[in-house]
Amino acid sequence: MSFDSHSLERLRELGRQLPKPLPSPDVQISENSPANKRRHRIETEEDPQALFKELMQVSPDGNVPTHLMARLREIETKQENKEQRERSSQQTTEIAQGINTPTNNAGKGKTTLPQRPRSTPGSEEESLYVAFGQLLLEDEDET
Repeated sequence: MSFDSHSLERLRELGRQLPKPLPSPDVQISENSPANKRRHRIETEEDPQALFKELMQVSPDGNVPTHLMARLREIETKQENKEQRERSSQQTTEIAQGINTPTNNAGKGKTTLPQRPRSTPGSEEESLYVAFGQLLLEDEDET
């Protein structure tokens, strides 16, 4: 695209009239700035139990300001959510690896379900297993 001499001169004049960019401010953190001050442990603590202890040590009469109680609740919620995610992730991993299946837990204690051997329904073998199971239940009721 070409300009005639008059248009080119006009563009140069407009270019001289445009505002110049402002110089960037020198970023200096003063010693009195809030970002540079040492913060109290109540403001920085991320463990809810430790934060609670700090709040009780700082409070002379046991009363805690509402904004600090809200912070404590927020931290507790974050920790609970993190623990739930970790448990869920661990359970998913165990299921994927076949660690937490009922067949692998057999023999680990009373919390496991009894597993009957395969027998044909109505057979003498099945009726013996049922009778034995009833005897065990009756024995548990007596003790």
